[in-house]
Amino acid sequence: MLDYAKSILSKVSFDRRLFEKELTKAIALLVEHELNMLKEWCYRNFSSKYRDVLNKHFQTI
Repeated sequence: MLDYAKSILSKVSFDRRLFEKELTKAIALLVEHELNMLKEWCYRNFSSKYRDVLNKHFQTI
């Protein structure tokens, strides 16, 4: 499921609204250790573009 979430987020990264929507879905579906891996991956790949979105959704993780 983690690889699927990464794939989707990469594909929708051109659109802020879609990215945030898919990130929300991924967070709801993944288990804790996968969430930590997703968080690290997201910050590595999207922090320059969507840092505020990432901070909003990963603040409690």
